Amino acid sequence: MELKEFLIQNKVDAFLMHSDSTCNADMYYATHFLAGDAFTYLNTGKEILLVSSMEKGRAEKESLLQDIRSTSDYKLKEKLKEYKEGQKAYCMMLACLIKEEGCNSIAVPRNFPLFYAQSLSSEGIHLNCIESPITKLREKKTSDEIQAISTAQRACEQAVALALDVISKAHIQDDELIKAGKPLTAENIRAIIHHSLLDNGCEADDTIVACGPGSADPHWRGSGVLKAHQPIVLDVFPRHTFHRYYCDMSRTVVRGEPGQKIIEMHEAVLAAQEVAINMIRPGIMGNEVHQAVCDSFNDAGFEAGDEEGFIHSTGHSVGLDIHEKPGLGLQEDILEEGNVITVEPGLYYRDVGGVRIEDMVVVTASGCKNLTIFDKNLQV
Repeated sequence: MELKEFLIQNKVDAFLMHSDSTCNADMYYATHFLAGDAFTYLNTGKEILLVSSMEKGRAEKESLLQDIRSTSDYKLKEKLKEYKEGQKAYCMMLACLIKEEGCNSIAVPRNFPLFYAQSLSSEGIHLNCIESPITKLREKKTSDEIQAISTAQRACEQAVALALDVISKAHIQDDELIKAGKPLTAENIRAIIHHSLLDNGCEADDTIVACGPGSADPHWRGSGVLKAHQPIVLDVFPRHTFHRYYCDMSRTVVRGEPGQKIIEMHEAVLAAQEVAINMIRPGIMGNEVHQAVCDSFNDAGFEAGDEEGFIHSTGHSVGLDIHEKPGLGLQEDILEEGNVITVEPGLYYRDVGGVRIEDMVVVTASGCKNLTIFDKNLQV
């Protein structure tokens, strides 16, 4: 649904956001203007960007929007003198803008600042707090967005390849991995991954390099010396520094000889992932895919659980945020062509650790296409 249609259906005059765009993906998607300080987006059927006087020139060069106005156009300095407080003055300036555009009823997203909402209401403007329509628009990716995600993914795969090359060449001594005479650590591998990503225009936080029983915690970042014969879970989800789209990939490897349980877990995760990927198509519900993964694990002798076994959802969408809708979990999200979704089944047991394999797929007219081309070998 386009925003103009959204306004008509919801019987409101405009949609309003006030936020920065470095942390708020909706704001960046709507404006294509990147700023760490909050600014304002107003859609009345036409789009208006309100920024500080200092940022107006840059906004005119970078933003997708044509109607760009500055706070000096609405006499913010004079309002600061009148109200003696910055946020109050800004709210009164916003009220002027809204009334100038002939708007009385405004839709705002659920993260809209409460003080701003109260101030605008006190000026006779009716606000309706809703789930952001921008978030919904972001679910279906364009060909350009899919290409941006794929670009980040290639950088991710290159970084993981470098990391696995180091792991595969490490010597085994007293069941520890040794490189150049020193213990090889999770921190060493994380640094290799991050340096490679930076060289290829990407950045990453909280990259997971988790070894041994501790990897049974899916979100443990990992630390310390990497061990031989134990699972090493790598989960890398960088964002491209230019177009700001994320990608996401996980692999589980063992340097040395994996135990029988790890081998069986890896085989079961691979099989469950294949079941899910083969089901993904437009119109199917995310919970159907998730249930099929649970059934696949049950058939292989593993179970979905709260603390051990398969303990998380099957996947999530990826875009300007690392976790977007729709998802592959308990929720009844309907998949559509253009969704980019991770498929990441995993098994976790405290006695041996975790096994997770994660690819990204894009939903196509007839099924899905895997955007991940990296191998899934257990032993390196």
